[in-house]
Amino acid sequence: MYFRLFIYFYALLFTSALFASKEHPVIGLSLDTLKEERWISDRDTFIKEAELRGARVIVQSATSDDTRQIRDVESLISRGVDVVVVVPHNGEAMSRAVKSANEAHIPVISYDRLIMNCDVDFYLSFDNIKVGEAQAKYVVEHLPKDRSGRIIRILGSRTDQNAVMFKEGQDNILNPLIASGKVIVLHEDWALDWKPELGKKIMNAALTKNGNSIDEVLVTNDGTAGGAIQALLEEGLAGKVVVTGQDADLAACQRILRGTQSMTVYKPVKKLATLAANIAVDIAIGIVPKTTFKLNNGFKEVPSIFEAVVTVDKSNLMQTVIADGFHTAEDLK
Repeated sequence: MYFRLFIYFYALLFTSALFASKEHPVIGLSLDTLKEERWISDRDTFIKEAELRGARVIVQSATSDDTRQIRDVESLISRGVDVVVVVPHNGEAMSRAVKSANEAHIPVISYDRLIMNCDVDFYLSFDNIKVGEAQAKYVVEHLPKDRSGRIIRILGSRTDQNAVMFKEGQDNILNPLIASGKVIVLHEDWALDWKPELGKKIMNAALTKNGNSIDEVLVTNDGTAGGAIQALLEEGLAGKVVVTGQDADLAACQRILRGTQSMTVYKPVKKLATLAANIAVDIAIGIVPKTTFKLNNGFKEVPSIFEAVVTVDKSNLMQTVIADGFHTAEDLK
C-alpha cells in the first residue's frame, strides 16, 4: 500500500514538473567564447528575452575548446534542458554533441555558425555570404583608378564555417577582378580562432614580404582588424590604406572615427539574439517556427532564418550603430 502511494505521488510530482517545464522552459546556451564583445552582447540579450517569456537559460562558455564545448552540451543534455542553442567553435567537431542531443530528443538550434554533417533542427544567423560580399565591394569601390589594386587578405578562423562563407562572399566579388588583373592579392592567411595577435602577425608578414606598397587590407572581422592596424601603425601606414572589418565592435567604431579603420559590417546582434531566444522558447513549448531559407550542412537542408547586415563607415555610423543603441555616442569618445 505504502509503495503504491509512493509511486502515485512520485508520478504526480513528475507530471507537475513536466508541465512546469513547458510553462517555464529551460534553454541551454553553449557559446564558443565570451572573450569577444560580440558574444557578451548576444548572451545578455538572449537571457533577457528568454526570461521575459518565462524561460530560464543555462549558459556555458567553452573558451574556444572543442572538447570542452562537447562536454558542455552533454552536460546541458544531462540536465534535461528543453532546447540547446549552440554557437560552435568548430562546426565539424560539434556534430558529435548534436548526435547526443538527437538521441535525447532535444532540439538543437545552430546559432550564428552552422554545425556541419548532423541533424540540426534550425540555423539562425546573418547572411554570411553577403557579409563577405559587402567587405569586398567596399574594397573594390576604393581601388586605385589608374592601376591594379594591391591588397592583403586576412581571413577568419579556418575551423569556423562562417569564415568559409565570408571568404566565399569575398571571392564572388574579387575573383573576376583578380582574373582580369585589376586586383592583385599580395598575401593572405587564416587567423586561427579569430585571434587579434594573429591579425598583427599576418599583417607583419605581408609587410615584410611586400614592403609598404599596399592599397587595402581586406580583414574579415574587427578583432583581427585591430591587430592588423597595430602593425600598420608601427609602419606609419594606419589611415593611409583601407582596412575592413565586421561586428561593429566598440574599438572598431572608435577606429573608424579616428580614420585608422575604414569600415565594418554591422550585424544587429540584438535582433538576432532576440529572435533566437523567442524561437528557442517557441520550440520548447511546441510551436514550430516559420523559416525563410534552407542551407545544406552536409547532412540535410537545415531550416534557416537570416537577418540582414549593414555596411558602416564614418558616413553612416551615427545613423546605424548609434541610432540602434548598439553603442552610444558617448562610448565613441
